[in-house]
Amino acid sequence: MKILLIDTCGEIGSVALADTDAGAAALTAATLAGRSASERLLPAIQELVATRCSPLQSLGAVAVIHGPGSFTGVRVGLSAAKGLCEALNLPLIAISRLAVLADRVECPPSTRVNALLDAGRGEFYSGDYLDGVCLREAMLTRDQVLAAAAAAQASQPAQIAVACEPAVAESVAALAPRLVAQLRAEDAFPLALRRIEQRAFDDSATLDANYLRRTDAEIFAKPQSSAAGPSPTLRQPARTPVRFRFR
Repeated sequence: MKILLIDTCGEIGSVALADTDAGAAALTAATLAGRSASERLLPAIQELVATRCSPLQSLGAVAVIHGPGSFTGVRVGLSAAKGLCEALNLPLIAISRLAVLADRVECPPSTRVNALLDAGRGEFYSGDYLDGVCLREAMLTRDQVLAAAAAAQASQPAQIAVACEPAVAESVAALAPRLVAQLRAEDAFPLALRRIEQRAFDDSATLDANYLRRTDAEIFAKPQSSAAGPSPTLRQPARTPVRFRFR
């Protein structure tokens, strides 16, 4: 089976073509220049299949990393993947970028993996995985990441943090994270293959991007001080009666 893999979530996008028919999976990949996914994605896919002499009609599935990441990049990759699947009647596989990052580290069974990506403005995309199963994905501040790791330590002593961006690894150095290479489309192949074997496909009509953005309630919530007590009741000043004299 030939599987097309797409990743346009980061600063540098990539596409890859995997062929499982030739014994060991053969991978051919292409990189999209920074912030050029909207212009280069479809031409890159056409060049990739032409290089392998594999027309789009020979594809067996399309796998796309559907976030979290750049808003525009996520939409470009997801839209292209959905369009190809609908036009060619192919199964679609959507994979979290955090899941791909967590899968990059080798660890003993029952080890909690905390995958971290830069979300900008001092925040992080955080994904917790245990034996390949997602426990939680959220957008967190640095303090929240450290607090969550400390809380998890009580119930899950074996844990590893992983990052693919040096700035992220430096920011959470207290967790001693493993730094791996920047993610590329081909890194999603093992997860895509697993999903194909399980026949766990996504519906291209209803699938949405994995943005991991804060809710309005979280954005506009204001901390309240418990020591402040109830708001004082405003009292109207007492009015002195006015006496009128008539002559």
